[in-house]
Amino acid sequence: MSENPTVAYFCMEYGLHPEFPIYAGGLGILAGDHVKSAGELGLPLVAIGLLWRGGYSHQRIGEDGVPLDRDDARDLSGLVEPTGARFTVPIEGREIPCVAWKVSRYGNAPLYLLEPEAEADRWISRRLYCGGPKDRVAQEILLGVGGVRALRALGIRPSVYHFNEGHAVFAGLELIAEEAAAGRTFSDGWAAVRPQIVFTTHTPVEAGNESHSLDLLMEMGANRGARREELERLGGNPFNMTVAGLRLACRANAVSALHAKTAKAMWRDVSGAAPIEPITNGVHPGTWQDARIREARGDLWGAHQAQKGELLAEVERRTGVALRTDRLLVGFARRAAAYKRSDLILRKAERIAPHLERGELQILFSGKAHPQDEAGRQILTNLVRMARRYPQSVLFLEDYDMRLGQLLTRGCDVWLNNPRRPLEASGTSGMKAAMNGVLNLSVLDGWWPEGCEHGVNGWQIGDGSEEPDPHRSDERDLEALYRLLETEVLPAYQDRARWNAMMAASIQMSEWRFSSHRMLREYFASLYRAPAVEQRATG
Repeated sequence: MSENPTVAYFCMEYGLHPEFPIYAGGLGILAGDHVKSAGELGLPLVAIGLLWRGGYSHQRIGEDGVPLDRDDARDLSGLVEPTGARFTVPIEGREIPCVAWKVSRYGNAPLYLLEPEAEADRWISRRLYCGGPKDRVAQEILLGVGGVRALRALGIRPSVYHFNEGHAVFAGLELIAEEAAAGRTFSDGWAAVRPQIVFTTHTPVEAGNESHSLDLLMEMGANRGARREELERLGGNPFNMTVAGLRLACRANAVSALHAKTAKAMWRDVSGAAPIEPITNGVHPGTWQDARIREARGDLWGAHQAQKGELLAEVERRTGVALRTDRLLVGFARRAAAYKRSDLILRKAERIAPHLERGELQILFSGKAHPQDEAGRQILTNLVRMARRYPQSVLFLEDYDMRLGQLLTRGCDVWLNNPRRPLEASGTSGMKAAMNGVLNLSVLDGWWPEGCEHGVNGWQIGDGSEEPDPHRSDERDLEALYRLLETEVLPAYQDRARWNAMMAASIQMSEWRFSSHRMLREYFASLYRAPAVEQRATG
């Protein structure tokens, strides 16, 4: 028996490199870091995803400040290699022929990307996170059912199946269907496969946990022979993908210590759910930490100023505005979502305007809204409006992607994060910033309670208490943010020796504790090994 059993890691998106746009945001970037660390550490993991030939949309800002989504065809042929593996997936009563492509050019563990073989069937995997409910279920059948079948076609029989978020849970139904083919009932098949399945839950925001009608699942063929009442027993009615993942798995994890507490409370009424334990996210140092920072140590300020200069050169190229390298630069770049409060720092003009008008504070914003998320799109419009009000000190950078993320998390002086606690599951952009000596200024949410030493390696906004009333939460955190900026952050920036020491403390805190190498070792030690050992011991 192998000490480290083979793991099959399922995820809907992967952020491996800016040239390969099959990711939308944080989930994909995390998955990309996961498989890159597995590859570098030589760990026995293979990954399953979909080949999104259309990628994710480009998002520009129109003259009226409204986000405009543009879909461009991308040629991915030079980035993937054929495997020769062919299989079918059942969608709406048809067995659709599919193929698997392999990606390993980024130092990652083997990643197999699936797509329908015929052009006429590629509506399923054309565009990431677009389309209606039928499109989404078809995509999830391809990922889950197709993922299991692709592994069989490739001759890979994993000991552990890791579902990273609920998109992959139909793989569990396919594994149960394999047991049914051997004569087991649905209940017995479920019990037989459960020791092989582990699950990661991410968003603690209810709307971010996907559900589908049972009628739709039966119509599309996602049930894999399970009766309607059996589907309901697994995922409820409507069928909640996170609930199903928790019930299919023998073990589950959240992505930070605080998120584990939140997730346990959120899903406490789900009978038969796997126990949820924390494995805090990490980021891939080779991707996110600039080599000059790793080598500098004695002259962090010089290395940082070089990175800041590169960021500001890109800002000027995009916007025509020349920001100053000797003034404090605050960065905020995330998916546009109401709970992340992208525009919080700008909400009281009488407090923030003097700092902006004097030029002692410069703020860069970036991020994308889901094309179908009107609230998120309005957030971006609000940010653009404020940027136009203060054109020399507030800027919005459109079409956020990995490359821009690298520039921002290396070149800003301060990384701002102000979600409504406890709705930020992890927040890995702050880890990337910390590895580059960019100081976090953050609400105590996600990973930051585990890393923050206030005034030593960054600053905490507020006292970590939770306020259920959104208006009062915003007022309280905004006042704490302004007070910190005026009494601690801006004065510290004028003290070069202190700032350099804080940068060094930030890097030291983050390099191992919040690296994806540490994360992978923890997954293998606590999530992947035990289920496989149980399975083999009782099989």
